[in-house]
Amino acid sequence: MSERIKYELEYIIKSSPRVLYTRLSTADGLAQWFADDVNIQNKVFTFVWEGTGQDAKILREKAGKHIRFKWLEDTEDVYFEFRLVVDDLTSEVALIVTDFATEDEMEEAKLLWNSQVNALMHILGS
Repeated sequence: MSERIKYELEYIIKSSPRVLYTRLSTADGLAQWFADDVNIQNKVFTFVWEGTGQDAKILREKAGKHIRFKWLEDTEDVYFEFRLVVDDLTSEVALIVTDFATEDEMEEAKLLWNSQVNALMHILGS
């Protein structure tokens, strides 16, 4: 199996950090843009796409700042994370997505994130 490489994508989102963070950290918020459905039971998030679920747990969270998930079936030390950074001068809100992909999967993974974050921006009116 190819080694997965960490990468980050940055998006400027026209939204308050509080509203945006709700879309990144709650089942209802994530189901609006990230997956077809999201359920939480015993702190395990089940993300459903086309009828198939994948389970993830929260590794780290600081409310309003960042949330890091790990897929339960993933044995490697990898995760995906949403981090908010607010520019002190402009008050611009940046969403930074951190994920891992193999070199062969990298372009497709980035396109998928672009598509999903565009859906997020659309529901936020951003």
